[in-house]
Amino acid sequence: MKFLIILLFSLFSLSSAAKEAAPFTPEQEKQIEALIHEALFNDPASPRIGAKQAKLTLVNFTDYNCPYCKQLDPLLEKIVMKYPDVVVIVKPLPFKGESSVLSARTALTTWREHPQQFLALHEKLMQKKGYHTDVSIKQAQEKAGASPVTLDEKSNETLSTNLQLARLVGVQGTPATIVGDELLPGAVSWEVLEEVVKEKLAVANDQ
Repeated sequence: MKFLIILLFSLFSLSSAAKEAAPFTPEQEKQIEALIHEALFNDPASPRIGAKQAKLTLVNFTDYNCPYCKQLDPLLEKIVMKYPDVVVIVKPLPFKGESSVLSARTALTTWREHPQQFLALHEKLMQKKGYHTDVSIKQAQEKAGASPVTLDEKSNETLSTNLQLARLVGVQGTPATIVGDELLPGAVSWEVLEEVVKEKLAVANDQ
């Protein structure tokens, strides 16, 4: 994943510079779009919930210390239960302090080493009211029955990638959810979320 992080950093720098210089050529724009698409939808280091062969993919930028993320998360899980052709990709974006980073790295490492344990841990981390601490993260692991993990540089690399992706696609805070080609900022209601999912699924089924 290091090459992807370097490319995303480069793209972000180029995007900023392009505002003051000549625009990208059509070929360059296609290459950038392909790279962003790959990082958003096909990064094996990003946890996935739902269909293995999905017709519609949701990408959720989230923070385990964010109260609005904790409101939205059960709705995303409800979506994948109700619509078996949908998958949600979880992109931790730790904006709220060191415990945001620690909880995100714990979740990402668990996904990489014990993927079958991720969802239970994710749910327990999201159920915590208020900010996490070292103690609450360990308690979430215990309650979820998740194996202890040793955090390494790979989880930091994933978080760096997520940060660059968020900037490139215009995410300004958490939660933010990409549904097909649409970005939904904030903790949207069930009615709004389901309506957009149904609309995008209908398009996908017609293709």
